[in-house]
Amino acid sequence: MSNLLKQKTVDHEIPFQIAQEEEYMQPSYLIEKQLLEAIKQGNQVLAEQLSYSIRQHSHTQLADDPLRSKQNHIISTCTLFTKAIIDGGVKPKKAYPLRDSYIRKIEKAENEEELEHFERMMLQYYIEFLRQEITSPYSKVINQSISFIHDYLLHDLTLDMIAEHCYVSPSYLSHLFKKEVGISVVQFINQKRIEESKYFLLQTPIPISDIATLFQFCNQSYYTSLFKKHTGKTPKEYRGT
Repeated sequence: MSNLLKQKTVDHEIPFQIAQEEEYMQPSYLIEKQLLEAIKQGNQVLAEQLSYSIRQHSHTQLADDPLRSKQNHIISTCTLFTKAIIDGGVKPKKAYPLRDSYIRKIEKAENEEELEHFERMMLQYYIEFLRQEITSPYSKVINQSISFIHDYLLHDLTLDMIAEHCYVSPSYLSHLFKKEVGISVVQFINQKRIEESKYFLLQTPIPISDIATLFQFCNQSYYTSLFKKHTGKTPKEYRGT
């Protein structure tokens, strides 16, 4: 076969290959666009459904090391979320520091379970951040405390630690939080941890005892007791639904 004929054959095949790739990528691309629009509109339920769909169908390896690949993926997602909330009305000077903060946390993650939590938490927090920036029923101190709780949900949080971050006394924060949010700081933290743990019960095979440890519950019995109080089911029963 002549070089010219070979070149024509290659030129003819390339558009077909590209068309195949575009056809393969199109559903994911469309879902991604819908996800960004849902974030922009502050629609958390739809955003979580679309995000789950993308995770189920995304198998792209962005690095040889699985942990590094997952980190790269979530950093890319973080950048997209940042654009979505800017489009939704958040000022860039507030959105970009949020992005940078999450990227630093993603880089420090030591395992894929921690990254799974980051990915889900990040979506929820970006939407909450958007809502707060547009209209928030809480004072600046309470917004700061809630943001800090979201960022360090997997750490051993204390009232003193949160108050120090907000530059107020623990007693003042405790009083103000109960007044504005309607529940205590500890109750709020436990509520958020229970909500976050649901994902790991339904979407991962991680043992319940390990999930309890991941979310800083002192033991599985205490986690089970709190979970049932909030949901009406034990973690085992919830996992079986």
